[in-house]
Amino acid sequence: MPTRSRAAARTAQPEEEPDEQEQQAQEEQRELGSRLEFNEALSWRAGKPIPLADLLRRLEALATELRGLDQEEGDNGTFAGVAKELAAHGLLSHKDKGVKAWVACCLVHILRLCAPDAPFTTQQLKEIFGLFVNTIIPSLSDPSHAYNVQHISVVQSLAEIKSVVIMTDLPSADSLIVKLFAASFDILSGAAKSPSGIQVGKHVEHYLTEILVIMVDEASSLPTEVIETIVAQFLRADPSSLSSGSSKRKRDDIIDERQSTFELKEVPPAYNMAKLICNSCPEKMARYISQYFNDVILNAKPPSSSSNHKSHRKSAVSREDWDSDDGAEGPSEEDLGELNKTHKLLRELWRASPAVLQNVIPQLEAELSAENVDLRVLATETLGDIISGIGAAGPPRPPVLDPTAYPPATYSTSADPALSTNVLTTPASPQSFPQSHPGAYACFLSRRNDKSPIIRAAWTIAIGRIVTTAAGGVGLSQHEEKDLVSALGEKLIDADDRVRIAAIESVSMFSFRDVIIKLGPSGGFNTPGSVLSNLAERVKDKKHSVRQDAIITLAKLWGVASGEIAAGNETVSSILSSIPSRILDAFYVNDQDINVMIDSAVYELLLPLSYPPPKKKTKAGLGSQTQEASSQANGHSNTTPDADMLRAERSLLLAKGLDDRAKKVFFSMQARQNQWAQVFQAFLKKCSEYNGGEVDPKAPVNIPALKAALHNLVKWFCENLPEPIRVNADLWKFIKANDRRSYHLLNFMMNADSDFKTALNALKETKKRFTDSTIALSPTALESMLPIFYRVGLFTYNRSHVPAIVEISRTDKNGLGATAHEFLKEISTRAPEVFKSHVKELCRSLEDETPTAKHTNQPIAVDTLKACAGFAQKFPNELPQERKFKKCLKSFAQYGSPHAASKHAVTILMASSDTYGSASDLVDLSLKDFKFGGDHFLAKLATLSQLCLLAPSETVVKEEAILDLVLKEVLAKVHTSLGESDPGWVADADLDDEITAKLICLKLLVNRLRARPDPAEAKEMAPRVYQLLMVLINNDGELSKKKDTPESHKARLKLMAAKLFLRLCKLKSYEELLGATPFHQLACTAQDPNPNIRKAFMDKLKKYLGQGHLSHRFYTIPFLLDSESLEPLRASTTTWLRSRALSFAANKNTVMEMTLARLLSLLAHHPQFSSDTSTLLGAASNIIFYLVPVAREENLGLIYYIAQRVKSVRDVITPDKSENLYILSDLAQALIRRWEDIHGWSMQSWPLKLRMPSSLFAMLPSHEVAQDIAIKTYLPPDMDDQLDALVKAAVKIKVKKRKSEIPGEEHARKRSRTSTGPLKKKKKHLAIRNGPKSKESKTPKGKKDNVTSSSERRKSGRLTEKEGMYAESSSSGQEDEEMNDISEEGDEDVEETDDGSGEEEAAEQGEESAEEEETEEAPAKASAPQSKPEPRTGRRSTRSTRATNGANAKD
Repeated sequence: MPTRSRAAARTAQPEEEPDEQEQQAQEEQRELGSRLEFNEALSWRAGKPIPLADLLRRLEALATELRGLDQEEGDNGTFAGVAKELAAHGLLSHKDKGVKAWVACCLVHILRLCAPDAPFTTQQLKEIFGLFVNTIIPSLSDPSHAYNVQHISVVQSLAEIKSVVIMTDLPSADSLIVKLFAASFDILSGAAKSPSGIQVGKHVEHYLTEILVIMVDEASSLPTEVIETIVAQFLRADPSSLSSGSSKRKRDDIIDERQSTFELKEVPPAYNMAKLICNSCPEKMARYISQYFNDVILNAKPPSSSSNHKSHRKSAVSREDWDSDDGAEGPSEEDLGELNKTHKLLRELWRASPAVLQNVIPQLEAELSAENVDLRVLATETLGDIISGIGAAGPPRPPVLDPTAYPPATYSTSADPALSTNVLTTPASPQSFPQSHPGAYACFLSRRNDKSPIIRAAWTIAIGRIVTTAAGGVGLSQHEEKDLVSALGEKLIDADDRVRIAAIESVSMFSFRDVIIKLGPSGGFNTPGSVLSNLAERVKDKKHSVRQDAIITLAKLWGVASGEIAAGNETVSSILSSIPSRILDAFYVNDQDINVMIDSAVYELLLPLSYPPPKKKTKAGLGSQTQEASSQANGHSNTTPDADMLRAERSLLLAKGLDDRAKKVFFSMQARQNQWAQVFQAFLKKCSEYNGGEVDPKAPVNIPALKAALHNLVKWFCENLPEPIRVNADLWKFIKANDRRSYHLLNFMMNADSDFKTALNALKETKKRFTDSTIALSPTALESMLPIFYRVGLFTYNRSHVPAIVEISRTDKNGLGATAHEFLKEISTRAPEVFKSHVKELCRSLEDETPTAKHTNQPIAVDTLKACAGFAQKFPNELPQERKFKKCLKSFAQYGSPHAASKHAVTILMASSDTYGSASDLVDLSLKDFKFGGDHFLAKLATLSQLCLLAPSETVVKEEAILDLVLKEVLAKVHTSLGESDPGWVADADLDDEITAKLICLKLLVNRLRARPDPAEAKEMAPRVYQLLMVLINNDGELSKKKDTPESHKARLKLMAAKLFLRLCKLKSYEELLGATPFHQLACTAQDPNPNIRKAFMDKLKKYLGQGHLSHRFYTIPFLLDSESLEPLRASTTTWLRSRALSFAANKNTVMEMTLARLLSLLAHHPQFSSDTSTLLGAASNIIFYLVPVAREENLGLIYYIAQRVKSVRDVITPDKSENLYILSDLAQALIRRWEDIHGWSMQSWPLKLRMPSSLFAMLPSHEVAQDIAIKTYLPPDMDDQLDALVKAAVKIKVKKRKSEIPGEEHARKRSRTSTGPLKKKKKHLAIRNGPKSKESKTPKGKKDNVTSSSERRKSGRLTEKEGMYAESSSSGQEDEEMNDISEEGDEDVEETDDGSGEEEAAEQGEESAEEEETEEAPAKASAPQSKPEPRTGRRSTRSTRATNGANAKD
């Protein structure tokens, strides 16, 4: 008989003492009740059993009577006899289920009535509870059971009376306890299948939960199997454990949103039961779970040397890539699986009952510092998910950023997609982890600088989830969120690409609204160091996967935000509007792989071809009402949108937000379509003739020539696409497939007459044909061909979009009018065939805006005229020829406002086939009653200027009158006096009429020359104009004898003079007339004190050089920017020079190397040149500025040879100053030798001879003179240390910009270097430039020591060179492989129009297309035969050879 049970303490006690009468009545009733009315036998003798029916009746009667008795009625002796019979083995093990059910009912009542002392022996109690656990409780799984009511009565009594606690006192009761827990959870989990399929009632769940809670609370200890059973229930939150055995779906498969109705809407009952147990007994469960977790860790055995350590948990980076030496040996694969399972349980336990983990969190904290990588990763991932409130089911599905959605998402109504109907994946944390476990949280944050990149990657993913989920819904303090966001920004510039990928993945977890609210406050894309800025830098990352993820994430963000940007949401616009600029700016890296990514981003995400999506077919009635309500909720009307208008608006919106560099790229991408389409059409034609290789021998086809043509075309595509080997193979697969239908479809896609729908359908069908197994096309070839399809198809400049763009240009819808006009101008110039069908409509709109003497036109008419002018130059006969239209153009020429309208009107008028009388009439009307400052005098001047260019035969008659008007009335007089209010420089839009008139007159004088390119006429007419322009340059824009020209006017006049010189030099006849001295004076404009002049002049110079319109001597001018104060101008010029040098090198052209000789001549004749040390140091800066973008190990020998050759010739310009050349020659040689040493290059002697420019150099009179010059050293002997410092500083800056330009990069490296602080700005040496000379010429103290220490730092930096290499292509200004030429991808035949359609100079700067920025130089006409130079045998002998070569070189 067991001892008195702990249940005695829980026996119900009366709340109030009854009075004497009531007490007496109760005693009488107790005496009556102590005698059981049931007096039938329940036992039988062997061989004479009680009939089943009788036995059931008796048991039922007994149970009914016992149920009616209260606990106080009777004692153990009263029920001893019945209890003995009920505990008989024959009843407890009876075969009939009904007998067992009624026996169990009777037994629980006996236990209730006899509490706290059960009238049974220990063995009897074991059999009784065996009946409960093995029979009664498992039967509850079938609610349709005949005795289900009795079963429920049993568990109800056990739960309410708590008699189940007796089982804890039984010896060897562990097996019963294990079965009790297992059976209970099986019932609620559905493991015990019910034949009827009826669900178990909630009251059963409640009773079973109460029983288990009692067992946990009262048991001194629980078997390990029980703890495993309890915690295993939390894994039911994992979808992979819920899938049935027949389901083959992998856990990581993406679940279709349409299947969301099949997801769990609430947690399983077994999960709730385990949760209630933990929350009801937190202290005990905390001890049990801590011990369970310890056992798992201790049982993890170290693996054998050959075991492969891989994690079963999917993370941002595959663990196969982990460093083998990073951490100690870890657990085996089997043990690692158990560890994963256990850590998954901890995630869910935190969501369900965080109190039970109070002893486990410190163990997780200890794992964060474990030597083994597996354990650190598990701990990092687990703590991150715990803080985020993410359970075993994993994180919620990432937000859907659909750039093709219409209506677009709005900031105000954007819902968080993470809050799904799936309760198991909805992040939820019961309490704040940072507040409840500050030590563990601090340790978790310290993993940001873990030595293992895989752990930093896991940590980065974790903090992204923490921020997006607001720490599981609990919320983060402002400081905590700011710290995590800042850390995310640092990980975007981590030295390891896996960490950067993880950081991009973390950013992609943010919804549109979260990006604005949580990432926006740290700064937008133009804020250095912010998350978004660092993300944009990854577009140029060295690793393919990093930049691909970055481009996709950024493009999706802008595509989703485009609706709010178009609506004028300032918050969204300030943060996200610059995304397209940052993406397109990567085009300047000139990496074919990046270019293809940009194409995909534009046509799939920024301007997706599937936007807007086709309207979904909905059922009548409720479906249409739902769609209408949804549309109205998003703030959009339910009217059917015009798809062409929507696409046009989106294209204009994108172009409107682009900066100048990105806009050039965007328009270049559209302009290159013409060239690519021509090449691809030729390719398709050859494919058709080739007929898949089965050419009819009788056909008039030259098979070898056909194959050669195909090879050349394929080679062209391979040169302009990444992975040329794969592209070559895929193109030949396409050729051999000979799919005629694809040929027709692709021609439709390129045809200017095809509307957008036709072009898009052609692309879709072509893509399907590549994936159709019945066609011989290769599915893998589509990846190579798709970039070609994007580049040849007319998708943006499509005829369907032109009417919408025209309408927007008129109405200025959403402020897109100016951009629409710019689009129209580009379309008219680049794709005039598309413009044909719409140009007449524009012309009619001009007729409605015709100005008169008293009525001015609308400003938007200027853009319309500009677009028509561009179209008129290529298709003049397509313009209206009616008299009304020509009369309209004459009116614009006379009265147009602003004056650019008159210029464009004249261009259109002169392009017409019938211009008889028009030009002479306009000349007469413009000269008649002309008065400076009179009505429409600017329009008259603009008309005359354009007529001088387009109708020289008509203006020559009135040439004398025109020149008198220009020179005497306009240029020679000063009509404005600004005095002290003179700002020195004004913006283009603020130019007053006087300076505008003078600029037009200068253009008029130059247009006279441009209209007469004949050399004989040029020599006659050019001197006076050249003299005038040179006066403006040398006198800083002053023409007046009284020196009273306002400073702002002088600056504009000087800039215009320099630009016009460049424009004239585009014509060979006029370029030859610009002598060396005037050229040097023109070159000094690049060093003008006014930064606006320098920038505008350099922009025009680079534009013309890139187009190949200027001679190679103009390449010397950009190298004068060594002391440029505008860092963007200096950086962009360096990048541009590097790209040109690479382009020439690819074509085996030595233009940039020969430029050194011209540069030395330019420096020798600089007005500030002298032989003192300070000036020479300034010249050394110019030479170093030349070496930075040009010098490479392959061409350094040639550069050195050219520097030597300068010392073997004499000066032609001023022969008596030839010594200046020799000084600079020695200086250049010294710098080149130091450049070689500091880079560790091996310079090869140049084996050939090159002819020096005869316009600058002449041969020396004798060999003896040459020998004397070669032997003599002209460089001051005290410059060695200073030159060393200059070269080291230049290389140091170069390395710093390429490797350490990104803020925060050092956070990812070991902090072993001693911090030296920021570089101090050195005092500049005397620079060779216009303006006052610098007084300071001494070398700063301590400079040499600083340089030496920086060299040592570079040596130590080489150890981490592998980690930092990715940053080399991270900066827009410092790419080693900067784009050689945007137009190499575009139209090589496109040249700037010089026939009168040119715009104002200021306007031209904003309208240069990317292919006008740079144009590939033609290869050298004759290249010297290449012979392999002999290797160097020693530095000393090589240098002596250099001196000998310099002495003996002759022309």
